[in-house]
Parts: sequence; structure tokens; C-alpha cells
Amino acid sequence: MKELLGLDLRDQEAVQHAREKLIALGDRLPFPHQSAVRQGAPLRELRPRGGRSRWRPLYTRVGDGFVIFAVAPEAEVDPKGFRRGVDLALRRLGEVTKEEP
Repeated sequence: MKELLGLDLRDQEAVQHAREKLIALGDRLPFPHQSAVRQGAPLRELRPRGGRSRWRPLYTRVGDGFVIFAVAPEAEVDPKGFRRGVDLALRRLGEVTKEEP
């Protein structure tokens, strides 16, 4: 995913660590490590560094696992950038879940 590759190495590592927590704990991953995305259901956001990162991987459950569909800036830091990330994630989710005729 090109958004992730655009982050500096430290932020990429923080996102990877948050992803590993999601894999290990799944739906039991507590706040502040994840939260719901307002006006972006069914998306949730990972909160690397317990919410102290300015990046938010946007994910949802697909089948038996979780898929990160976009990485957006934190909503309070960059509201328009976050909204663009949510829109991108929802578009990608639609492409993955769209049924073939």
C-alpha cells in the first residue's frame, strides 16, 4: 500500500507493531490501540503508539481476518486528509467485497 511506503521508517514500524497487536488480539484489542471511525462504518482505526502517532491505519474485518485498506493522517491533525483516507478505504473495501455476476 503506497500510503504506508510514504511514511518514514519509524512510523512504518509503529504501524507494523499496531498491526501485529490486531492480529494477536483481534476484536479484543482495547482502546487506545483502536477505535471506531465516525462516519466511516464499518471501518475502525488502529492507533499506533497508543494514539500518539499522527497516522491511522483504517481497517475492517473481511472474512476471518482483518484488512487494512488505507493509512490516513490522524483526524484532529488533518481532518481533510483523514476524510480522504476514509473515502479511499471505503472505495477499496467496496472493490474487495463486490460480488462478481
